[in-house]
Amino acid sequence: LTYKLTIMTTTQNSQDLDNVFEALANKHRREIIYLLSLSLEPYSIHKLAFLRNLSLPAIHKHIVILEKGGMVTRNKIGQTNFITLNRESLSGLQDWLNRINTVGKAMKLP
Repeated sequence: LTYKLTIMTTTQNSQDLDNVFEALANKHRREIIYLLSLSLEPYSIHKLAFLRNLSLPAIHKHIVILEKGGMVTRNKIGQTNFITLNRESLSGLQDWLNRINTVGKAMKLP
């Protein structure tokens, strides 16, 4: 038997999901997301750099990619940039994973 599976996504949703996967493709960015998920308060970029033992240019590069993925937001107060996790950004990823899991269960895949 051959199964044809089509998962409908809009171009925008597909691009958003691509950006999320790009953001999560790096262990440092996953660790940043994890740190932010443990706190209700934003972290300064300096604190994130210190906690991850990364240079400011390196942490900035990671934050830019996380912003592109919609996973974090930056708020500048004075000269300090504060980073907050956008918890809703994970819902698109979770929805996609749920669809994949549902299809697999419906087809009785292991």
